[in-house]
Amino acid sequence: MNVRSYNLCPMARTSGSHSDITGPRLRAAAQRLFARQGYAAVSMRQIAAEVGVQAGALYNYIPDKQGLLFDLMKSHLDDLIAAWQAEAKGQNPLDALECFTRFHIRFHLERPDAVFIAYMELRNLEPENFAVIEDLRKRYETVLEDILRAGKESGVFSLPDTKLATMAVIAMLTGVTTWYRDDGRLSRDRIERIYWNMVRKAVGA
Repeated sequence: MNVRSYNLCPMARTSGSHSDITGPRLRAAAQRLFARQGYAAVSMRQIAAEVGVQAGALYNYIPDKQGLLFDLMKSHLDDLIAAWQAEAKGQNPLDALECFTRFHIRFHLERPDAVFIAYMELRNLEPENFAVIEDLRKRYETVLEDILRAGKESGVFSLPDTKLATMAVIAMLTGVTTWYRDDGRLSRDRIERIYWNMVRKAVGA
């Protein structure tokens, strides 16, 4: 499979290009615009204006808008998987499930724009890039499925189908990003506790 790879590091600059453009600034600007307006509605000219440069200068850093979308999605999932790998997992399925629940909520509430793009813009990925992102998503989903399967096999959880339960739990947890507000009536810690109680009941623990 011939998959294009992007890292948003500066390419060789042409004479007169803007040296103050950085990968992080470009990524942040594109992420804000994609999350607010949708990938299809955002032009390279808009992204350039957000960063404060001419549109042509962007191509010193990225080959095209598709590469930018792919980079945003892949970076988000790479960070998600790496952060989970560094997390304390728990000594048994029940503890591991609580750890996963709290981790997923904390990680995603810090990145609502990245989460929105990662889920809503899959349809705009080219096939090769979609395959890469889908593989990363499945790697993360397998983490939860393995926890649920271990709990079912040990009699801790009562589940008719672990894969279906995996999809349902992840959808429920990720959905927090669509309505949570920092100035709302519930703190993040309170939300974690409420959702953990719901997840625990949902898997028959």
